[in-house]
Amino acid sequence: MGAILRGNLSRAIDAKGTILDLAEQAWAGELYRDGAAHPVHSTLPQGEEIFDGVWVFEGMASVNVLDTGDGLIMLDTGGQPDAEAIFEQVRHWRPDAPLIGAVFSHHHIDHIFGTELFDLEAERRGWPTPVVYGHAAVSENLDRYRLTRGWNTVINRRQFVIDSPEFSWPSRFRYPDITYQESMTFRRGDLTFELRHGRGETDDATWTWIPERKILHPGDLFIWAVPNAGNPQKVQRYAGDWAASLREMAAVGAEIMLPGHGLPIIGASRIHQALTDTAELLESLESQTLDLMNAGAVLDTVLHEVRPPTHLLERPYLLPVYDDPQFLIRNIWRCYGGWYDGHPDNLLPAPRAEQAAEWVTLAGGADAVLDRAEELGAAGDLALACHLTEGALLADPDYSRVHRVRAEVFAARASEQTSSMARNILNHAAASSRAGVRDLASTTFELSD
Repeated sequence: MGAILRGNLSRAIDAKGTILDLAEQAWAGELYRDGAAHPVHSTLPQGEEIFDGVWVFEGMASVNVLDTGDGLIMLDTGGQPDAEAIFEQVRHWRPDAPLIGAVFSHHHIDHIFGTELFDLEAERRGWPTPVVYGHAAVSENLDRYRLTRGWNTVINRRQFVIDSPEFSWPSRFRYPDITYQESMTFRRGDLTFELRHGRGETDDATWTWIPERKILHPGDLFIWAVPNAGNPQKVQRYAGDWAASLREMAAVGAEIMLPGHGLPIIGASRIHQALTDTAELLESLESQTLDLMNAGAVLDTVLHEVRPPTHLLERPYLLPVYDDPQFLIRNIWRCYGGWYDGHPDNLLPAPRAEQAAEWVTLAGGADAVLDRAEELGAAGDLALACHLTEGALLADPDYSRVHRVRAEVFAARASEQTSSMARNILNHAAASSRAGVRDLASTTFELSD
């Protein structure tokens, strides 16, 4: 899939020109309507100097390098698959300017693996090692990654369709050298870097403001999509705090914004609109959810009554192509209300397989349940069909018909999703049943060092 996505955007570059040309197309809604070409999934084939002294690379995540006149500073550094290309292209752009520093906008691995070759180069050429800046919680989160390496291996196989039993989560990380709590400022060469903390997709987010160039780097607080504030397999996200950070960024008067994923946005009015629209979406979801929680609603009611503003989901930078708004609602509930969903039978539940066995017995057996699931699927009620087939699977996991129907129903449900996160997890369930197991990712695997 990655090769196909790179090909799509490569053809766009061949036909349309530079990164800034593509940025215009994205703003006009001509580039990201197809989720397959969206920045949270795709890569551009090369980096480019978009303004004097400002170099941008669109890979697993955006990487931005600024020439300060006294060396280079990176704003996010990319993931492991892009590290070699980033190093080679930066060296083509500025052969003899040392990398003197980098800012990690947060701890996610698509943003923190690009300094290693520059560290080695500094040692080889007798330069000072680049200084990495980040929020104090970056180190804590990297420690958490080491504690949950197996878990992250499993969930990322599901989320990103990694069809490789050999895949494993990294065990070694580059930690920040200088950390801060709320804010810090450093100056190198002609540029000032103002770092500000926010909570959003992570609790360790940093957004960076360079006043001399009016450049804003929001990290993953802006990704050209519905904010990743709901991811169903990851730790807590913070919709309200995220919105507050977006409004703080909107107030600085940036003229160039370099998002954590996706193409630059150029122009103060566009940047202000993109940031405040994103804040409005998050604020709407949070306020609707809290209103229902304060009225005593159970989670099921909240999930099916909260509605994101339609006019915002139509913005080219707020398409629900990665996270799903319903996932955001769940995270808001968890942030304010914990894990209890309001149904007392779920407080201290019997094992789900035992529950399923009882329901399947009451229904007259697995075939009766599967017959009904197929009827529902044919009628277009795929959500209910998924519930029934999953129950049949838990009750009779070795029955071949269960897996056949489950694969069909979950694949059909996946095809309805605009969110790649939802689509990939559902497709993973279908692929697992085609292989005759409940979950391909959670089978036994080895972690290599």
